[in-house]
Parts: sequence; structure tokens; C-alpha cells
Amino acid sequence: MTKKYKKCPIIEALCEFQFTSENEWDFTIPGLIYEKVKNKFPIKKQQIGIEMQFRPTEKGFEHKVEQTPPLSQFYRKDKKALIQVAPDLFVINHLKPYSSWAKFKPMILDNLKIYMSVAKPQGFRRIALRYINRIDIKGKFVRLKDYFTFYPATPPELPQEYRGFISRVEISYFNDRDRLLITLATAKPEKPNITSIILDLGYVMVEPEAISMDSLNEWIETAHSTIKNTFEACITDKCRDLLEEVK
Repeated sequence: MTKKYKKCPIIEALCEFQFTSENEWDFTIPGLIYEKVKNKFPIKKQQIGIEMQFRPTEKGFEHKVEQTPPLSQFYRKDKKALIQVAPDLFVINHLKPYSSWAKFKPMILDNLKIYMSVAKPQGFRRIALRYINRIDIKGKFVRLKDYFTFYPATPPELPQEYRGFISRVEISYFNDRDRLLITLATAKPEKPNITSIILDLGYVMVEPEAISMDSLNEWIETAHSTIKNTFEACITDKCRDLLEEVK
């Protein structure tokens, strides 16, 4: 983020790449990638995905359950970072404690190059950089405007003590090539008498193949800069005091 905080709110940072490809997915690709990353990401796991769909038919909505392709996961020894690989998908996640952009960015780009060299996709269909922040505030009810500049608003005639909420906006950038996603929502608190708020910030390329590998570095810097500036714009000084801003 723009400023440093003793109580860093980032619980997860991730960068996701979805690809266009002319070739059918080769299921040996995850194993080939693992051979190249296993020194840093030695722990292997696999997730079998289940997708539930509701489809309209002449008799009404049909509920159909489909199995999605397996997701290969390669964890760092401390399990604080991982690589995820699936057909035309590459994700790198950094869990808490988050280190810094100076360390996370090379982790993204270095491992992406490995994926590209093995899978040889045609181009980027979608790119997303996302930071998920968790802010814990004492008390069962808080005045959101004391801590955030972005929050759900209800008519003043109604009680202002929210039990739960979710607020989301999408903002267009570069003629809608990119979008900034801002989500503020309640989360289940880990301790009693605490209100936990999630501030989820994502910057996404939504126009397929609008970014090439040569221009990826510029895009990812723009994405990170936009997210860190948005974080600061969405919180108040009282929230900064809560996070113990390093002056």
C-alpha cells in the first residue's frame, strides 16, 4: 500500500491469468511446471472442482452438477505462497504475512514465464491483480463512516447498526479495457466483540488480448498503483490509526 502499517491488513494478495490458446490442454503441463518450480514450491496438492449450474428448460430450471478440470497447487514450504495451475489458468497467491510488492512482483513474473514456456498460450484472455484486506474493529456495531469513505448508505430514518452488508462497485479504466473492483463487506469475526470488515480491491483486464507479454510489466505496475491508491482513498485517518500507520 502507499503507506506502511504495523498491523498490515492484507490477508491475501493474488495475481490471476486466464489465457487464450489454439491448442488443446495437455494434462502433462502441471507436472512439467512442477519440475521447474519444486525447489521453491515443493508441496503438491490437487483440487477437483465441482460447478453447479441452473439452466432454464421447458419444464423449468434444471439443476446440473459438473466436474471441472483438476486444479494443481504447488505450495512453498511455509505454505504462505502457492502457485495454481489449471487449463488455461495460472494463479499465484501470497497469504499473510504479506511481505512487499518488491518481493511479490518478481514472484509473479518469474513463475509466469515458466508457465508460458511450458504451456505456450496464445495470449491473455483476462488478468487480475487482487488484494484482500481484513480490518478488525472493537465493538459489535461500528459507524462505518468513521473508518471508511466507501460504505453502504441507508436512509437516515432507518437504524444505522448493520448486522451484515456487502457493497460493490466496478469502475472503468482505459475505455473499459480495465476495471477496478471495490468490495466492502462484513466477515465472520475471529474473536468476540469484534466487527470484521473485508476491503477487497481488484484491478482486472477484461478485454481479451488487449495486453501483450511485452507490455505486462507496465500493466501490472498500473494495477498495483491503482489498488494502493484506492486503498488509501477508501479509509479514514481513524482507520489508519487503528492499523498503526508508520509515520
